[in-house]
Amino acid sequence: MPNGKSLALGFLVGGTAAAIYTLLNTPSSGRDFRENAKLRSENLKNTVLSLKEEGFQLKDQIAQTSKEGAELIKELSEDVKTSIEGWKRTVEPHQKNIQKYLEQIEESLKELEEKAKAEQPGHTTQPSHEVINHQ
Repeated sequence: MPNGKSLALGFLVGGTAAAIYTLLNTPSSGRDFRENAKLRSENLKNTVLSLKEEGFQLKDQIAQTSKEGAELIKELSEDVKTSIEGWKRTVEPHQKNIQKYLEQIEESLKELEEKAKAEQPGHTTQPSHEVINHQ
């Protein structure tokens, strides 16, 4: 979490620099100056502690969200896998039947093609070699 540390350090340094600048450029008595410095120091300390606590909470929330996301993805992938397996079991018997029907259709088309060629005018047909049984 280097970015979080850099951010906190930036707030700390920036706040300190602003407090010092304000204190040095404000006309006031010594006692007022010390009281203001003490108040600003306490405010700065409280702000830093608050930022630190919020940083820890954010870190915990990110960890929890990541864990929950990983669990959800795992559950989702298991559900998808189960659905696909069920779909395959349902479709597979039909797939074999469809394949058989396609083969039958293909054979029928070939037969029709051959008949259509044989019936075309000018097409010489070859005599069929039927064996006739005379009894």
